Amino acid sequence: MLENLHVKNLALIDEIEVEFQPGLNILTGETGAGKSILLGSVNLALGGKYSADMLRTGAKFGLVELTFTIENEKLEKQLEAMDIYPEDGRIVLNRKLMEGRSVSKINGETVNMTTLREVACMLIDIHEQHVHQSLLHRRNHLVFLDLYAKDKIEPLKEKVAKAYHAYTDYQKKLENFSMDERERQKEISLAEFEIHEIEEANLQDGEDEDLEQLYQRMASGKKITEAISEAYQYTSEDSSGNASDYLSRAIRALQDVSSVDEQGMSLYDQLSEIDSLLNDFNRELSDYAKSFEFSEEDFYETENRLNIINRLKTKFGNSVSEVLEYCEEKKQRLNELEDYEAYMNELKEKLQSAEEEYMKQANALTMEREKAAIPFVEEIKKGLKDLNFLDVQFEMRFTKHARYGLGGMDDAEFYMSTNPGEALKPMGMAASGGELSRIMLVIKTILAGQEDTPTLIFDEIDTGISGITAGKVAEKMRFIGKSRQVLCITHLAQIASKADAHYLIQKQAKENVTKTEIIPLSKENSIHELARLLGGDKMTASILESAKEMKELAMSEI
Repeated sequence: MLENLHVKNLALIDEIEVEFQPGLNILTGETGAGKSILLGSVNLALGGKYSADMLRTGAKFGLVELTFTIENEKLEKQLEAMDIYPEDGRIVLNRKLMEGRSVSKINGETVNMTTLREVACMLIDIHEQHVHQSLLHRRNHLVFLDLYAKDKIEPLKEKVAKAYHAYTDYQKKLENFSMDERERQKEISLAEFEIHEIEEANLQDGEDEDLEQLYQRMASGKKITEAISEAYQYTSEDSSGNASDYLSRAIRALQDVSSVDEQGMSLYDQLSEIDSLLNDFNRELSDYAKSFEFSEEDFYETENRLNIINRLKTKFGNSVSEVLEYCEEKKQRLNELEDYEAYMNELKEKLQSAEEEYMKQANALTMEREKAAIPFVEEIKKGLKDLNFLDVQFEMRFTKHARYGLGGMDDAEFYMSTNPGEALKPMGMAASGGELSRIMLVIKTILAGQEDTPTLIFDEIDTGISGITAGKVAEKMRFIGKSRQVLCITHLAQIASKADAHYLIQKQAKENVTKTEIIPLSKENSIHELARLLGGDKMTASILESAKEMKELAMSEI
C-alpha cells in the first residue's frame, strides 16, 4: 500500500509529507485548496508528463516521492523479475524535477521512464477523468473478465499458451529449415567437417576437468623440481664452486689458528657446526627431490591434449559435455539435411497439427469467456443500478481477430447506454469522466479479491451524485478497502464520513506566500469537516449534530 507521500516545490506546495493508512483514506478540502495539485504530484511520481512551469515559483527543483509497503508475495516476485527488490519490505519511487528534465529512481537506483511506469502500474491504480483511465483501454475489458472467472479461465489460458508456443516453434523451424540446394549442400559439408573434427578428438565426458587438475599438479611438480635442483647445485659437494666447497676451504684455513688462539678455536667450532648443518640440509634436500617424480613426456602430452580440447571448446561449447552435445545436434541436423524433403513434409504436418490444437484450445477459451461474461455483465449492471444508473444497458461484445496470441484470439469491449431508447455505444464514448470512475468502482468491487494492485485512487467519483447514491459509492469503496488501500478525493460528506483515515487539504496564505497543506484529522476535526461539507460557510448546531450522527453511524457499520 501507499505508506508515505513526500512532495516539495510543486505549484502551491512548498513541502508536505503525509502518512496514509490501510483501508479507505478520504481527502477533502475547499475548492482551490490544491486537491488537483496533490493528485497531479502523484501522477508525476508514476511517470506522468512534466513541464518546468509546474515548479513552485523561485524553486530550482521539485521532488515527488512515494513509499509503498509490499505485503503481497506475488507482487514481490513480479518486482524481482524486473531486478527490483524491496528493502525492508518497501519500494520508494522518487522523481526529481528540474528545468527541462527529470531524474527517476526506485530505491535509490536511477531508472528510465518505461521502468518507472511499469512498476507504478503494479503498485497503484488511479481513476480520474482523462488521466490513467484504464476503462478507456479496450484491451483491459478482457483482462477484467479473465480476472472475474480466473479459476476457470486461467487453466484454459495456460493450455492456449502451451499450444501457441508449440505452433510458433514449428513455424520457426520451418522458416529456418527452408533453403535451396546450394545452401543445403554447404551446410551438409560444414556439419560433416565439424562432426569429424569432434569425433577425431575422441573426447570423454568430464575429461577436461580431470586433465586441468592433473596439469596443475604437473606444472607445480615441475616448478618444485627445478627449484630443488638449482638449490642442490649451490649447496652440495657434487658440483664445484658450491657453498659446501667454500665452507670446507674456510674450515681448513681456520684449523691452524684454532690451536693457538682461543677466539680462533671458537670461530673454527662454529664453522664446523655450520658445515654439519649444511650436510644435513643437503641430505634432506636430496630426499625431498626424490619424492617428486616429474616426467617431461607426460607433462607435454597432457598439455597438448588440453590444447586440443580447449580449441574445440572455443568453437563448440564451454565444456566437453557441451561439445559432445553440439556434436549430437549436428548429427541430427545432418540426418535432416540428407533427407530434406521428408523432414520438410514432417515439419509441415506437425505445424498443421499444432495449429489445429491451438485453434481447438483458443475456441474453448472463447466459449468459456462468453459464458463467464453473462454473470459478469449482470453483476456490473446490478452494481450500476445501486449507483443510480437506473436505465443503464450494459453489454460485453466479442470479436475474433485473425492473429494468434498467447491469450487466444479474442477482443472484447464494454458497450453501454445510460438513457432509455439510446443505442449502445463503446463505453468510452457513452460515459463521462465521473461516470467512468463509478463504473470502475463497481468493477473493482466485483474483483476486490482477485486483483493484485495494492492501492486505488478515485477522483471525480462523486461528480453529479448526492444522497443515497453517494452513500452507496462510499459503501463500495469501504468494501474494497477491506482487502486493498483506497484513496478518494471527494466533496461529499456522505462519502467522507466512511473514512478509515480522513485528511484535510487546505491553502494557507502567510506573508504574501500561499501554500497547500495536508492535515490528518482526528475524529472531532473530521466531524467539523463533515459539517463544513454539509453546510458550507453556515456552521450551525444542527448541521454539526448531523455530521456527528453521520460519523458515528459510519463507525458503527465497520
